Amino acid sequence: MSSDLQFSWSLTGSGWATYRIADGESEQKCSPSYCTNALADLLVGVAGLYGPDAPRRFSFDLEPPEVRWVLNSRGTAVEMGIYRFPDMSKSFDLPDDKGELLWRSVQSRSAIGHVVMEAAQDVLQLHGEDGYLKKWVQHPFPVAELGELRHLHLERDACDLPHELSPSE
Repeated sequence: MSSDLQFSWSLTGSGWATYRIADGESEQKCSPSYCTNALADLLVGVAGLYGPDAPRRFSFDLEPPEVRWVLNSRGTAVEMGIYRFPDMSKSFDLPDDKGELLWRSVQSRSAIGHVVMEAAQDVLQLHGEDGYLKKWVQHPFPVAELGELRHLHLERDACDLPHELSPSE
């Protein structure tokens, strides 16, 4: 498993965001739109890794392409795959292998939980809830989803990385 996982999420315009994920060997960048509640879906998908071992899937709308994240957990190891489909409205029922594999990595659940949580906290700190809604337009900042991921990560992972305090702490 690689341990150089990096993740960032930034609001780039009205209803648009850009994320970057890298593992020291390769990276993937994408710009989802507000047609899906992308940041909330990401947080819920990663929080799902703390439940039973089962694939977690969530998609981002690129208007019209779809980028689908598939997280397969085996204990605390997670195989991450990011796939691209040409049209989100036509790819909903397609199996993952029908998409173009854009990025794959195996990471610890702790590393994924940490970088995604930190990226979401950075967005909240930079924009605040009101600023986020103003830029993202369709959906409020996913406060509850971030809180749940933070709780699960701090409770169940032996993470040696520093943790910023959330605004409520």
